[in-house]
Amino acid sequence: MEVLEKIRVTVDAMGSDNAPHNEILGSIEAASERKDLEIILVGRENEIRKVLEKQNYQLGNLSVVNADEVVTMEDNPSEAYKQKPNSSINIALNLQLENKADAFISAGNTGAVLASSTLKLGRIEGISRPTIGSMFPSEKGNVMLFDVGATVDCRANNLVEYALMGSVYSSYILGVENPKVGLLSVGEENTKGNELTLEAYELLSKSGLNFVGNVEGGDILKGKVDVVVCDGFVGNIILKFAESVLGLLKAKFRKLAESSLINKFKVGMAQSTLRQISKEFDYQYYGGVPLLGVNGVSIIGHGKSTPLAIKNMIFRAEETVRKRVNDRIKAVLKNRKINNNKNIK
Repeated sequence: MEVLEKIRVTVDAMGSDNAPHNEILGSIEAASERKDLEIILVGRENEIRKVLEKQNYQLGNLSVVNADEVVTMEDNPSEAYKQKPNSSINIALNLQLENKADAFISAGNTGAVLASSTLKLGRIEGISRPTIGSMFPSEKGNVMLFDVGATVDCRANNLVEYALMGSVYSSYILGVENPKVGLLSVGEENTKGNELTLEAYELLSKSGLNFVGNVEGGDILKGKVDVVVCDGFVGNIILKFAESVLGLLKAKFRKLAESSLINKFKVGMAQSTLRQISKEFDYQYYGGVPLLGVNGVSIIGHGKSTPLAIKNMIFRAEETVRKRVNDRIKAVLKNRKINNNKNIK
């Protein structure tokens, strides 16, 4: 296989709540730390260069591509794709489509990134619905949850596709050997669930994946499995709930510290440990979530992404390219197709 010496990552510089400031600072950090990266900031060039000048940054392995239009969080995703062809999202994806970039990251409108990535890059053959996954800490390691919002209404075969792509991602990005797959349901028994999960259970049982059966919500943080699949409606609710846990813990400890001098001392003594543990719940440290199933690399970040989160999104995109996740997915799909044809005969 060809070894890629330098990975080119386009950054939607106009996406986040604090754009372009956070995108630029995060890109500068990534470019400074990693000389094997070429980072392309895409957005309103004048605004980007003003921030770069304030930082007194010499471009080096960081460049700027102009895009006059901006997709806001309020824009309808499908309308934005058509009505704002010169948006930072579309221009950045065009660079990947034209083989001038290898990956794309955005902390902008998730629906718009999903729609544009799918329409511009196309889907991997054999995948009917791309999926967004998110990483959760657990008692035994990291757990990936698919889908967390790409498709709110799924079919059973979509969940099988999510499980397949999630297994590949878990294997090659997280280093998990033969990942265990669980189907999120309301009980462990195979008779529990709604029509979607009952049908998906049957398909997953015959998928050839390391499917261990149904899992419940509490099993995610226990680390019972490595990959959990569910529809995007449920997955997005779980993701948003999980993201609120860290804020609650910080508020509780702050309230405890304020209650008395001795409690303030106790919290202060435990602060270093608490900070270390809280990192596992903090989206900034894993950057963004992958959009799997498209013929390219798109990493989607939180609208509140800090420079640290942007930097880690860039690193996640680079890792996805270097470890050839899409090629691995295509290989598994091809192998499944061959085996299915043999079974038919």
